[in-house]
Amino acid sequence: MNDEIIHGIPSGRRLEEGDVLSLDMGVILDGYYGDSALTAPVGEISEPLRKLLRVTEESLALAIERVKLKHHLGDVSATVQQYVEKNGFNVVREFVGHGIGRELHEEPQVPNYGQAGHGPVLKEGMVLAIEPMVTSGSHELRVLGDNWTAVTLDGGYSAHFEHMVAVTRNGPDVLTRLDA
Repeated sequence: MNDEIIHGIPSGRRLEEGDVLSLDMGVILDGYYGDSALTAPVGEISEPLRKLLRVTEESLALAIERVKLKHHLGDVSATVQQYVEKNGFNVVREFVGHGIGRELHEEPQVPNYGQAGHGPVLKEGMVLAIEPMVTSGSHELRVLGDNWTAVTLDGGYSAHFEHMVAVTRNGPDVLTRLDA
């Protein structure tokens, strides 16, 4: 469970002090999709694991700040990658964020890596599901025999946070903020 990046299927394994648990939640309301994720500590966790969760969540916050009219999608993606790698972690490359609306996964894809100044220009009304998936070791992964659960290849820890963000003329509007 601690090495599960996304799509974990409940296994009956009991949570123990020091574990982390990622929750990826979705909803459909009036024909529109919602998507959000967080990684929570189970009791007391180690300092390196606390740092992984903190850096992952902070990378999301920094990426959200880049969601502005006329910015490029690469500005959002590069922000995640640069912050995560500066802090000694890696971003998953095989799975990405996405546009969202009447379908769960719409264009554009929103990678957690990239080059600033590249990619589509952000336009008013776009809604992006930005979801850094960060690992404590290698960014490489494998999918388990259930053909669904993605885990880190090296057994390292993983964290995942996600928000839906609308592009508005007044800047980013986080649609899935818990305190909204």
